[in-house]
Amino acid sequence: MINSKYFLKGFKSIKGVGSPAIALGASFVAIGALLKNLGFSIQESMFSTFLTYALPGSLVMAESMLIGASLINIFIAVWLVNARLYPMTVALMPLLMHKNQPRWKYYLSCHFIAVSSWLIMKDNYENIEKENRIDFWIGIGTATWSVAILATVIGFVASDFLNKDMLIGLAIVNPIYFICMMIGAMKTIQISVSVILGAILGPAFYFVSPEWCILFGGFIAGTIAYLVGEKNGS
Repeated sequence: MINSKYFLKGFKSIKGVGSPAIALGASFVAIGALLKNLGFSIQESMFSTFLTYALPGSLVMAESMLIGASLINIFIAVWLVNARLYPMTVALMPLLMHKNQPRWKYYLSCHFIAVSSWLIMKDNYENIEKENRIDFWIGIGTATWSVAILATVIGFVASDFLNKDMLIGLAIVNPIYFICMMIGAMKTIQISVSVILGAILGPAFYFVSPEWCILFGGFIAGTIAYLVGEKNGS
C-alpha cells in the first residue's frame, strides 16, 4: 500500500509561490481554452489531460485531430513528442527504486513524469528516505496531475474571456519556467553547454528547417554537452 504520510507530504509539496505547479496550471488553462475552441467538449478536454498530462502532447493531439489525421498518425506524433520525458525518467527512477517497494508503484508513477513534478522531486528527494521516495513521488504526481486537470476545466470555462495573445502567453509560461530553472542549475559544464548551445542552435536551425529546428538544435547541443562533460570527467 501507499504510505499516506509520505503521499500527503508529496501532495503538499506543490504549495508555495515558486512552485512549478503554478506555471503548469497556467499552461493548462490555455490548453483548456484551445480545446474548447477546437470543438472539444468539457468531458473530452478533461479526459485528454487525464490521459496525456503533457502540454506539447495535448497540443499535437488537438492540432492533428483538427486537420483530420488518422488515429495511428496521432498516436505516433504524440508518442514522439512525449519521448522527451524519457531522459527525465532515466534520471529519476534510480533515485526512487527500493527493493521493499512493489513494482506496480513504479508502473503507476511513470504517468506522473513531467517537468513540474520532476523539478519538485529533484529538489526534495535528499530529504526523504529512499524506501519512502516512491510514495512521496506519487503524492507529487497526483497533486500536479490534479492541478493540470483542474486548470484544463478552468481554461475551458473561461475561454470566452481569453484572447489569442493571452492564450499564447499562458501556454509558454511552463517552458519559460523550466528554462529559468535550468539556467539557475548551471553548476556543471554539461548543463551550461547544453543550455547555451541549445539557445543558439535552435534558432539557427530554424532557417534550415523550421519543422525540425528544435529537435536538431536540442540533439546536437545535448550531444556536444555530453561529450564535453565526458572529456572533462564531470
